[in-house]
Amino acid sequence: MRKLCTAVLAGVLSLVVVPAAQAGSHRPLQVVALGDSYASGVGAGDYEAGTDGNCYRSANSGSAVVVAGLRARGKQVDFTNVTCSGAAIADLSTTFKEEPPQLDALKADTNLVLMTMGGNDIEFAAYAGQCIQSDCAGAGTQALLDRLPAMTAKLTALLGEIKARSPRARIVLSGYGRQFNPGENATGVALDPICGDGILTPQERTDGATVATSVDQALRTATSDARAQGVNAAYASAFTDGGTLRTELEGHSMCQADTPFYRGLEAVFTPGQEGVVAVLHPSRAGQAAFAALVECELR
Repeated sequence: MRKLCTAVLAGVLSLVVVPAAQAGSHRPLQVVALGDSYASGVGAGDYEAGTDGNCYRSANSGSAVVVAGLRARGKQVDFTNVTCSGAAIADLSTTFKEEPPQLDALKADTNLVLMTMGGNDIEFAAYAGQCIQSDCAGAGTQALLDRLPAMTAKLTALLGEIKARSPRARIVLSGYGRQFNPGENATGVALDPICGDGILTPQERTDGATVATSVDQALRTATSDARAQGVNAAYASAFTDGGTLRTELEGHSMCQADTPFYRGLEAVFTPGQEGVVAVLHPSRAGQAAFAALVECELR
C-alpha cells in the first residue's frame, strides 16, 4: 500500500465532499454506514444495545473506527449506523429484521457513505460453510463465481440509488479481503481449529483464494461502472491492482499466522463468543485494518 494510505486521516476535512454552503461552517459532517455483517462488525465485539444477536453493530466496525478517527482530529460528526448482519442488496430498500430500510438513513445533506455490500447476494456465508463442513472445491466454487455478474449489476445500481438520495455524498465501498491462506499452515505458531487436518483441503484453499480475488474484482467493476455514471464512489480494496494482497494484510489470513484478521472456529468453541455467525468475519484487528484502507480512499 502507498505510504499515504498508512497515515491516519491527516487533513481529513479536505478528503470528503462538503457542500459549498457548508464550507467554513461548523456544521457536523454527516456520515452514514450501510451494509451487511462485514460492515456491521460481526465478530469484532462491543455491540450496540439491542443489536447483539441480530444486526450486530459493533463499536469496533470499520466505519466506527473511521468516525472515531475523524472525531479524534477535532471534526464534529453526526454518525448514523444502520448496518445489519445478513443484509443483501435488495434488503437495503425494505424492512429487514424489523428495522427500517437502510437507504432511508440517506439524506440530501449526507456527506459520506461507508458501505460493505454484496456478499449475501452471492451466498458467501453458505459457501464458507460448505468449505468447512464438506467440500466447496470445483462445482461449489464455480456456483459462487457464476453469481458475481448479477451481484455486480445490482451493486452498480445501488451506488446510483445512493447518489440519487444523497447527491453530494462521497461513497466508499469496502471489500472482503482474503479469508483463507491458499498455502500451507504457518509453522511454529498456535493456529485456530479451522486450520486442523480434514477441514480445509489444499484445493479448497486454492479455490477460496480465487473466490477472494474474483469478488474483489467484481466490487472494483461495480465501483468503476458507477463512477462512469457520475457517482462519486471509491473502492477500498484489500488487494493491489495486480490482484495481490496488500502488504498490510499479508500474513493475516486464516492459518497464515497466529494473529489472523478473521475469526475462526474459536468463535464457536469458546464460551461467551458469538458462535458460527462470526466465523470468517473480521476480528477487531481486522476491522481496524479495513478502516485504514477506507481512510486511504478518503484523501
